[in-house]
Amino acid sequence: MLQRLLKIGSLALFLSMSGVTAGQSRLPDYLILGGELGNSSASSKEDIRSIFPKLKDMGLNTVLMPVYWELIEPSEGTFDFSLIDEAISKAKENKLKIVPLWFGAWKNSMSCYAPSWVKTNSKRFPRAVTEQGKPLEILSAFSDEVLKADLKAFNAFLDYLKTHDKDKTITMIQIENEIGMLESARDHSRLANKKYTKGVPDQLAAILKVKPGSDWNDLAEANDYADEMFMAWHYAQYVENLAKSAREKLPEVPLYVNAALDSRGRRPGQYPSAGPIARLANIWKSGAPSIDFISPDLYDPPFAPWFLQYAFHDNPLFIPEIRRSKDSGTHAFYAIGEHNAIGFSPFSIENASEEEAYRLRQAYSLLEKLEPYCSNKFDSYGLLFGEDNAKESRIVESDGLKMISSHFFTLPWDSRATDGSVWPDGGGMIIKLDKDDYLIAGTGIVVKWEAADESSSEKKLGEDGFMLSGETEKNDYGWKGKQRIGILSCDEVDINPDGSFKVIRRLNGDETHQGRHVRIGVDDYKALHVKLYRY
Repeated sequence: MLQRLLKIGSLALFLSMSGVTAGQSRLPDYLILGGELGNSSASSKEDIRSIFPKLKDMGLNTVLMPVYWELIEPSEGTFDFSLIDEAISKAKENKLKIVPLWFGAWKNSMSCYAPSWVKTNSKRFPRAVTEQGKPLEILSAFSDEVLKADLKAFNAFLDYLKTHDKDKTITMIQIENEIGMLESARDHSRLANKKYTKGVPDQLAAILKVKPGSDWNDLAEANDYADEMFMAWHYAQYVENLAKSAREKLPEVPLYVNAALDSRGRRPGQYPSAGPIARLANIWKSGAPSIDFISPDLYDPPFAPWFLQYAFHDNPLFIPEIRRSKDSGTHAFYAIGEHNAIGFSPFSIENASEEEAYRLRQAYSLLEKLEPYCSNKFDSYGLLFGEDNAKESRIVESDGLKMISSHFFTLPWDSRATDGSVWPDGGGMIIKLDKDDYLIAGTGIVVKWEAADESSSEKKLGEDGFMLSGETEKNDYGWKGKQRIGILSCDEVDINPDGSFKVIRRLNGDETHQGRHVRIGVDDYKALHVKLYRY
C-alpha cells in the first residue's frame, strides 16, 4: 500500500486516500501583494530604512522579511529585538504589513542562522549525519536540546510581538525556512537511528496504511521514499512545537511552512528531503496540525503545474517566494485568478530592475482594485501563456458558451510577434460577474466567445484583419451551430474602492476586431468589462 500511495499520479486522490481532511485555516483578511527580501537585507537598520519606502513605491502592501536567530540571541539568554522594532516602525510609516520568516534552526536545510554559541557546541547541539557518517551543518531534528534552544528564542520573539505589535503589523508567520535533509534522504545520527529502529509510530502508520511499529528498513526496501516519510514526520513534529506556542500567544495569526521543491528529477537528499512538499502534505498536516498551510518556493518554470499542486482543498495557495522577473505580475494574476491565491511574493524584491519594478507596480495596482472580485463569490479562471504554451489556447465552457483565450501575439498586428522578439508571458483572469457579464483583467491576452455547440474552421487573418488572399473561394467557413455569441459592449474600466466600475473608454471597432474578440496588449495591465448577447 505504501508503494502504491507514493506512485499515484493524482495529488487529489493521494491526499484523499491518506486522510487529509478539510479544515478551517486562519487566513489574512486581505490579498497579499508582497515581495520577499533577500537573505541579508533585513540585517541592519540602515537597510530597512532605505528599502521599505522603495517597496511602498513598488506597489507592495506586504514585505516578507527574515528574522535571524543569530542576531536576536547573540549570546544565550540575551535577546535583541531592535531590528524587529525598526521593521515594524518603518512598515507602519510606509503602510506595509510584515510576514516574518523565522530563520531559526534551519534555513534552506542548513543551520547557518543558528547563533555561534549553538554552532560551536556540537556535543550539546548535535548535527544530522549522512548515511556515510558525514556530519552536516544541519542541526538534528531529534535533539531535545536543539528544540529547546530554538523554541526559547522563538517564544521570546512571539512575546515581543505580543507586547510591541498592538497595531497588528505582523500578518502571518513562516516557521523555519525550506526545512529538509541534504545529501541523504534522512538523518543517520545516533538520535535519529534510535527513533528509526522503533518502527513506524501509530499516528503515522494510520496515515501510511501500514501496521504500527512496521520496520522502516522493510519499507525502505519496498520504496525509495520511505526514509523521506520517516524524516518528514519528525520534522513536522518539531515544527508543531513552535507552531503550538505561536497559536497560544498569537491565536489569530496564520502560520505556514515553505518548501524547496522536488524539481528537475532530483531524488530525496538531492533536494531538501522531507520538507513540506505537496507529496508529503498528508504527513505534514497530521504531524503539525497547528500549521495553517504549506507553500512552495518556485524557481523552475513552468509555474502553473506547481500552483496546482499546492492549491488543494485544505490548503489555500500562497506563493511566499518565486523567481523575480518582469513577468512576476502576470504570474500573480494567474495564481489569484485560477486558484484564489491569498498572496504572491517575488524573491529579492529590493533588487528589482527598473522594468521589473514598473511592471510589478502596474500589476499590483490593478490587483489591489480587483480584490473585491478575487474571492470565492465569483467564478474566475486564470490565464497564463508562457514559454511552454505561448501559442496554445485555453477553452473554458460555462453557461452554454465557450471562452477561448490566447496570447496577444497570436494576433497578426504587432510586429514583435514575428520579428524574433522574445514573447513576454501573457496572462490574467476572467471573472464571471453574471450570465453573459464578465470582467477580463491582465496583460497580453485575447478572449473570444462561441456558443458551446458551435463549430467553425479556423481561418488565418492578414494584417488588415481580413481573410488571407486565396484562403477560400466560397462563403462557407465550415460553421455549424444553433446560435452565436456576440459582444454587446466592452468598456475599459477603472475600479472604485467600493467595487463599482468607472468607464475609461468604450472599446469597439478596431479595438474589438469589429466585435470578434477583446484584447489587452503586452505593454499594459488593464481591466475590461464585457457584456455578451446571443443571436
